[in-house]
Amino acid sequence: MKRFVILDRDGVINRESSSYVKTEDEWIPEEGSVEAIAMLTLAGIPVFIATNQSAVGRGIISDLDLQKIHKKMMKMVVEAGGKISDIKYCPHLPSAACNCRKPEPGLLNQIFVENKLKGSDGFFVGDAATDLQAAKLAGCNPVLVLTGKGKKTIESCPEQSLVFDNLKSFVTSLLKK
Repeated sequence: MKRFVILDRDGVINRESSSYVKTEDEWIPEEGSVEAIAMLTLAGIPVFIATNQSAVGRGIISDLDLQKIHKKMMKMVVEAGGKISDIKYCPHLPSAACNCRKPEPGLLNQIFVENKLKGSDGFFVGDAATDLQAAKLAGCNPVLVLTGKGKKTIESCPEQSLVFDNLKSFVTSLLKK
């Protein structure tokens, strides 16, 4: 068994924005999220990101802009002592009906195959129903955080067994086990 954690980005690692995170300056970490990733890294648990980024498909930001945002995020994580092993993102519009846009499991399955992971050995942490659905479809353990869209999500998906205030509270609980 090789434990791992996959994270949604917006609303889990950084603050959610109804008008999309379009620049490095708009990327603002959720309290404790960068530290939480470092805690996982120091415990030997690999961290991955699976995120829908339709702002690219909508022409709101370029792929280069997205890479700059991710570079800032990764720099902050490294400075805190952490590491993000890989970032997978779906640039498509919801109407594309692709396999990589959550709630479809494509991004998670890519991570599993490329890193020789078994879905049931890991956790997918998200703030939206689509994240939880993708985790279930991929055979991964879903975790809901109440940051971002999480408080609205719990109202529509109250059956979730693993619910935490934020990423850091999940990581603290995971590392105690």
